Amino acid sequence: MSLGLKGIGHVALKVADIERSLAFYRDTLGFAEMMRLNRDDGALWLVYLRITDTQFLELFPGGEGDRAPGSERTAVNHFCLECNDLQATADALRAAGVKLTVEPKMGADNNWQCWIEDPDGNRIEFMQMAENSMQAEAIRRLSGRM
Repeated sequence: MSLGLKGIGHVALKVADIERSLAFYRDTLGFAEMMRLNRDDGALWLVYLRITDTQFLELFPGGEGDRAPGSERTAVNHFCLECNDLQATADALRAAGVKLTVEPKMGADNNWQCWIEDPDGNRIEFMQMAENSMQAEAIRRLSGRM
């Protein structure tokens, strides 16, 4: 079966404090605000932020609770942002005052990775795909380039 997919269009997060989340994603990480949608009564419904030209982050205000579920809970565990140079990304995060929860390291899949959390405790992985990673090898195998 082929669904004709091109990639992940967006990730949507329900956040406890929209201004705190915008300060993190827009102001600290640099995701440009693309648009806001309001409900019929004028209340904010969601804010759309740009990750790339075809990938976005939706932030929905009004989340309940203090933190996202822990990594062992049934829920979305994390989302991953791919970068060209993990060390440069980690350095930029630190320079912006973002605490790395996992320092740059080689993952079990042979990709470089580091991790952070957003203000609601959502886990975010930054990954630099390596030529010898399991994913790169699988892509070559599936495309017949082995």
